[in-house]
Amino acid sequence: MNTTLEALIQAHRDQAGALLPILHAIQNQLGYVPAEATPLIAKSLNLSRAEVHGVISFYHHFRTTPPGKHTLQICRAESCQSMGSRDLEAHAKAALGIDYHQTTTDGAISLEPVYCLGNCACSPAVRVGDEVQGRMDAAHLDALIAELRQGGVA
Repeated sequence: MNTTLEALIQAHRDQAGALLPILHAIQNQLGYVPAEATPLIAKSLNLSRAEVHGVISFYHHFRTTPPGKHTLQICRAESCQSMGSRDLEAHAKAALGIDYHQTTTDGAISLEPVYCLGNCACSPAVRVGDEVQGRMDAAHLDALIAELRQGGVA
């Protein structure tokens, strides 16, 4: 993995503001930014490990653990909230046993917030992969989670 990390760092290190392009490249390639990337990036950009870690931890976009096979996003925009997405969030977290930005212990599902899926007329909405599903409720979410755990694609 270090060879991949070093190649990605080298490919982007001469860009202005190289830290973010490097982090995006690593996450795009691996699906997350592994801990061993921090010292390599810091050395290459003449930054402290704390500076690199601070950027990684500040932006929720960057993951420090591998993502699940499926990513379940729950919309948190105003329309979805007014139609029950907060209750749906709580149900999802309880059903999966995780919080946002975490992955189930079986590696099947990562849970992420999203701030508009453009499906306001059918709130509350969720997305798995490229598929948006509206009018989501606890029963439908349970069925979706069961399908994802069995390897199905929503």
